[in-house]
Amino acid sequence: MGNQTIYFKKQPRIVATSTIAGTKECQGIIGRYVETALSDDMYGESTYEKAECKMLSKVIDGAISNAGFKRNEIDMIISGDLLNQIISASFAARDFSVPFLGVYGACSTMAESLAVAAAFVDGGFAKRIVAATGSHFASAERQYRYPLELGCTRPPQAQWTVTAAGGALVANKGEGVKIVSATLGKVVDYGITDVNNMGAAMAPAACDTILAHFRGTHEDPETYDLIVTGDLGALGSCILKDLTWEKGLDISANHVDCGEIIYNVIEDEYQGGSGAGCSAVVLNSYLWSKLMGGGIKKILFVATGALLSPISSGQGESIPCIAHAVTLER
Repeated sequence: MGNQTIYFKKQPRIVATSTIAGTKECQGIIGRYVETALSDDMYGESTYEKAECKMLSKVIDGAISNAGFKRNEIDMIISGDLLNQIISASFAARDFSVPFLGVYGACSTMAESLAVAAAFVDGGFAKRIVAATGSHFASAERQYRYPLELGCTRPPQAQWTVTAAGGALVANKGEGVKIVSATLGKVVDYGITDVNNMGAAMAPAACDTILAHFRGTHEDPETYDLIVTGDLGALGSCILKDLTWEKGLDISANHVDCGEIIYNVIEDEYQGGSGAGCSAVVLNSYLWSKLMGGGIKKILFVATGALLSPISSGQGESIPCIAHAVTLER
């Protein structure tokens, strides 16, 4: 449908999910829906990176067991994270002896992994795939900005990297949430160079993908109960609504952002949440519960990612971004 949207004829479905979240994240609304709430963000490990890896392993295993399957009944794991060489996902996958595809889309990785999983299942190449994504506040800060020990001041436009992980088991049959379509995004760069202003950098990419989705499907925003982005935060959400309105598309009535949902955006969290684990935990806990409970029936899940690295930022490069959209329907 159009140049960027794939329609899944067999409509693979998410039959089970699993989530884990840190202490700060569980203070908000997500704490009522998350499967595992951490009391220690180190998760019993000696480093933040090891804790992040353990979180991903936990949700991959959880999605499998919650669906009533065993590890050897899974055809593939598709996973990613924010660390260099996606080490959390790769190291987690070594525990499972299952074919593994590591994907990287920064904070858009949950939507990317779902789209790839749905394509494999819809094409008949696999029956059951786990799509999982995670992040950790402390490990991301050490890699992209400054180690926590330095006590650096955060600017008001900054978001807070979420300590969380979410996994979804995508299958060719069973009760659950149907994956109807996926709109694959293009890399968009508006010249933003501020590594603390992810919302402003990613909003144009979200706008581009949302417009491509509605051009390809000939749907209206009113078709969806929610148009969910992640993770633009408060500032990025305002920019997105302005950009889409300028293009003749008004999404203000049913747009929400995972970065705003997870912390309820209070003063300490600045613009809200970000990180690959943000949209993953919101989708697979809060939104999953609403879809399965009938509170909402159809959502457009648009995860966004900033494709920067410490090297590119240090060399004065701007921040290229991407957004992928997945239509989910109960």
